[in-house]
Amino acid sequence: MNSLKNKVALVTGSARGLGKAVAERFAALGADIVINYSKDKASADAVVSTIKAMGVEVIAVKADISKPAEIAQLFIAAKEKFGKIDIVVANAGVELVDVPVTAFTEEQYDRLFGINTKGAFFTMQEAAKHVADGGRIINIASSTTLFPFEGVALYGGSKTAPKYLVEVLAKEIGGRGVTVNSIIPYAVDNAGIFTDPNEPSIEWLIASNPMKRLAHVEDVANVAEFFASDLASFVNGQHLLVNGGASH
Repeated sequence: MNSLKNKVALVTGSARGLGKAVAERFAALGADIVINYSKDKASADAVVSTIKAMGVEVIAVKADISKPAEIAQLFIAAKEKFGKIDIVVANAGVELVDVPVTAFTEEQYDRLFGINTKGAFFTMQEAAKHVADGGRIINIASSTTLFPFEGVALYGGSKTAPKYLVEVLAKEIGGRGVTVNSIIPYAVDNAGIFTDPNEPSIEWLIASNPMKRLAHVEDVANVAEFFASDLASFVNGQHLLVNGGASH
């Protein structure tokens, strides 16, 4: 079993969904955790309670990931509490589907690119400044960046640019033993827009997947565990697709 004992992990957007699952997985492996949330303090507090019960240290820090100044304060708070940061997961994001190119608005553009692109860029920038030598930076991307389809231009577009940054940053800081990689999940059940079992997109996604299901948060946490562990010490600048073999 992998161990993250004596490591400190910061996961953005970790009050619920995918970020919560990754944070709790790292905690179960012994890491101290920095939870980040933007609005939902109650959910963040619940995650803190769960993680404390695992016997590790944890704090929750409010920060709007679309605002670089608040991202910087998030990292400062983490280092003030723990003295270091070993693992950073740029997970915070918002989704938008079923909106054709002729219909999306400037407000929608600004929101998605503000969080998914600007937020990821500045989160990884702060991670590059603060993560310890030998550390790990993990970006959560989307399978829409590889398999474009109708209605996801804004979402897929906003998640594409951070993947490019991953490849550049991997080269810039690899000499410190820091790895920078992306996880590219399929649609994830009980995360993002797929928290509603009546979401109309679910049926065709399940039917067209070779494994006949959506991704589970645990599927993504498994890969996050790999990237965060010593097993991935020579895996750098990569994007790992977690989609059950789907071709869309």
